[in-house]
Amino acid sequence: MSKMGHLNVIEKYEEHRSAIHNLLSSILSCFSDEKLFEKNHEELTELLNSLCSYYPFVSLLYLLDAQGKQICKNVPGSHFKNHPKIGMDADRSNRPYYLAAMKADGVVVTEPYLSSVRRELCLSTSMKMINDDGTIKGVVVLDIDLGSTLAILTGDSRRIHFEPYFKAMYTLIVLGLFAVALVLLYAAGVECSDVVHSMMDPQKEMGIPFGVVIYLTLALAIFDLGKTTLEEEVLLYKDILRHSSTRRTITRFIAVIIIAVSIEALLMIFKFALKGDGEHIIEAVWIIIAVAFLLVSLGVYVYLGSKAEGMLLNNRDKLKKTV
Repeated sequence: MSKMGHLNVIEKYEEHRSAIHNLLSSILSCFSDEKLFEKNHEELTELLNSLCSYYPFVSLLYLLDAQGKQICKNVPGSHFKNHPKIGMDADRSNRPYYLAAMKADGVVVTEPYLSSVRRELCLSTSMKMINDDGTIKGVVVLDIDLGSTLAILTGDSRRIHFEPYFKAMYTLIVLGLFAVALVLLYAAGVECSDVVHSMMDPQKEMGIPFGVVIYLTLALAIFDLGKTTLEEEVLLYKDILRHSSTRRTITRFIAVIIIAVSIEALLMIFKFALKGDGEHIIEAVWIIIAVAFLLVSLGVYVYLGSKAEGMLLNNRDKLKKTV
């Protein structure tokens, strides 16, 4: 549940490109007015704050003259107040949002790019304003935070507020798992020490150190489970709306269980074989059969899940083509 990476943002943007462009076009069409060029910085801030109360993903407003020169300071949105209020007299004539706006009659939206201020992916939507005599008065530009836009459109904005608490809880659980793994390693070390002492003392009967292997195997399984939880729920971004993310998590967890149970079954076979107690080997065999069934079930789940997701993507592509 980490922060969405740039590649994930671009991938989700491609899925919702049409909806995003339509939304931004309607926002700027309603917001843009020739009177914006007559207002001072405080009045522009008040207008933008009222807009941000409905659309919190709007991060920046600035105005350009007909030659692409910025004629006001950057006006940050209410949710992006860390934007520096700079930009006055900056030359924007070579920027895509200015060039596209001068060629178009309506609203234009750029492709995603990395913001030079926040180092986050954003979009710029712009629209030129025309005077009554037909001359160009200037260009209104709104910068949009792409990650926030996607979160709102996909209904994921509320979960993001709780994400730090989820991460903290998963971190505590992972630390507990790591602590248990350390205890098992300590127990394995103690038993190894006992085995070494029995080898050095001829009067003691040396036992087969199955306990060491069991402790180490359990420590490995628990540590791997904690590592998987840490990666899946804390370090990596997981799109809960995409089935492939859930399938990846389930596959990793089941794989850990399969490996641990397989090792335990082999240990049971070796233990019973060395002790000559062959009647209990069948129990270990049943465990191996259960592991094999679990492995086959996992393979079927992964295959059917990937096939179902492929069908969903194909249907989505067909809908885009029809639109």
